Amino acid sequence: MITLAALTLDLDDTLWPVWPAIERAEARLIAWLAEHAPATAAAHDRKTLRLLRDAVAAEQPGWAHDLSRIRLESIRRALQQHDEDPALAEAAFEAFFEERQRVDLFADVLPALDRLAARWPIVAVSNGNADVGRVGLGRYFRASVSAREFGRGKPEAAIFHHACSLAGAAHGAVLHIGDDGVLDVDGALGAGLRAAWIERPDLPPPAAPRGTPHHRIADLLTLADQLGA
Repeated sequence: MITLAALTLDLDDTLWPVWPAIERAEARLIAWLAEHAPATAAAHDRKTLRLLRDAVAAEQPGWAHDLSRIRLESIRRALQQHDEDPALAEAAFEAFFEERQRVDLFADVLPALDRLAARWPIVAVSNGNADVGRVGLGRYFRASVSAREFGRGKPEAAIFHHACSLAGAAHGAVLHIGDDGVLDVDGALGAGLRAAWIERPDLPPPAAPRGTPHHRIADLLTLADQLGA
């Protein structure tokens, strides 16, 4: 049996619920626009800004790995539509992005990371745009790889393999932990990693995997117990 050598870890909806953070960030964006681009702010709320963001994503499928670029472009278009300076989009996005990093960790996360990081190197692997350093968890991670920086996202094998190389471990000796059955579980299994599927009971049921995860848990402390950390 191969000895576990490292962990890779999803972020959104694995370590914290993502939608409260997004909603706060969108509210901060609207407040920023109200101060600096009032015509744009008057014409939009969170729903219409999301619709514009979704339109950009649909028009630019090649940007699917870069949520920041999609959000930035949607802000730029909103400003242009209301005859306000599109150059304001950078500062507006930074206001959004700063608030995006303010997350509410699930109660098990810190005690579990204390145990897991003491045993194995951990690499964050995310399709989102959270930053583990800005979130305040950088001390637990050897490295972090995002779809935006890497150029491809989960479930593609390449991003998992890159994370394994950052962890300094062979694919088969790495356990990936995440909430999405397709992106995390099937992606990891397809890349030759082990997989742990975390199903948070307070969140809507995630997409189910086609493959069979090595662990199926409701929180990270249970996983730490199962791994003997």
